[in-house]
Amino acid sequence: MSGGSGGGGAVKTPADFLKSIRGRPVVVKLNSGVDYRGILACLDGYMNIAMEQTEEYVNGQLKNKYGDAFIRGNNVLYISTSKRTLAEGA
Repeated sequence: MSGGSGGGGAVKTPADFLKSIRGRPVVVKLNSGVDYRGILACLDGYMNIAMEQTEEYVNGQLKNKYGDAFIRGNNVLYISTSKRTLAEGA
């Protein structure tokens, strides 16, 4: 009687997804085209992101490695989960 969408599947919101990937490997793509890959430590409502074991990729090539990184939310194009053995190019 709650007027839900029917079916037994739970509806996931973007916030639920972001909570579920905390502590897991992610790819963060910036508006500039640069990718950062690492472990998602935390993020806030402005999409500011803290990452650990971070690697910076420019044009698909590893450019730098950082222990911890902080990315300001207004630079983020998207966040994607990744597999540790990601062997894709650009």
